[in-house]
Amino acid sequence: MSKVALITGAASGMGLALAKDLLAKDWRVSLLDVSPKGPSITAELGPNAIYHHCDVSSWESQAATFASTFEKWGRIDFAALNAGIDDKDDLYGPTADEKGDPVKPGLKTIDVNLIGVFYGIRLAIHYFRKNEGRGGKIVMTSSDAGLYPLEGVPQYVACKHGLVGITRSMGPVLKKENITINSVLPAFVPTGLAPPGLIEAWPKEHITPMSTVIKCFNMFIEDDEMTGQTGECSQGTVYLRKQPEYANESQRWGREEGGKVWASVYPS
Repeated sequence: MSKVALITGAASGMGLALAKDLLAKDWRVSLLDVSPKGPSITAELGPNAIYHHCDVSSWESQAATFASTFEKWGRIDFAALNAGIDDKDDLYGPTADEKGDPVKPGLKTIDVNLIGVFYGIRLAIHYFRKNEGRGGKIVMTSSDAGLYPLEGVPQYVACKHGLVGITRSMGPVLKKENITINSVLPAFVPTGLAPPGLIEAWPKEHITPMSTVIKCFNMFIEDDEMTGQTGECSQGTVYLRKQPEYANESQRWGREEGGKVWASVYPS
C-alpha cells in the first residue's frame, strides 16, 4: 500500500518540490496551503494528490485537514511541517500609537512558524499512534537562521531556533513510539518567501539548490533510526549539526545526568 504524506506550505517552493518528489515515488500526498493557486497546482499533480486550504496558525484548520487526510487514505506516515512566513511586524520600528501609547507587536510570524508547528506535531503524533505500531516521521523546515543571527527578521529567527530546540528535545522521547522527528535547515534557496529583489541580488555561487533540500528530506524519510537531527543545507551539501559543546562539566551533568531529576518533574 502506498505511503501517505501531509505537507504544509505545499503549493510552492520547498513544499511543492517535496510533494512532486514523493508523488514520483508512488506516495499519496495531501498538500496544505492558503494559496488561491493551490487547487489548480494540485490538479496538475495527478490522482494521488489532494489539496486542502489550511491556515496552519489555526488549530481547527489543521485538525480538519489531518482528519480528512486520514479518513481518505486510512493512514498518515509522514508529516512535513514546512509552512512559513517572514516577519510581518518591524520590531525596530515605531513603538507608539497616535496617543503616544505603546503598540502591541504583531506576532503572526510566531503563530505560523512556531505555534502552527506545535499544532502539526500534536496532530501527527495523534494519527501516527493509529498506525498499528508503524509510527511515523516528522520533518520540520527550520532554516540556517535556526543556527545564526539574521538581524532583519528577529521573529523568524526566534522561530527557527525554536524548531532546532524542539527537534533535539523531542527526538529521543518520540523514538520510543517509533516516531522520528528531524529538521531541515536550508541556506538561501530561491523561493516565493524571498522579498522582492533579493533573489536577483544574491550571488549565484551562494545559492543552495532545491535538490540539496530534497536530499535532506529524503535522508530523514528513508532512515528509520535517525531522530533529533538537524540537517543544514548549504550549496550542494547536507551537514548534520550537533548541539553546542557544554560550557563545563556541571552543564553536561545538568542535561545528561540531571535529566533524571527533570524527568521526575516533567515525565515523558
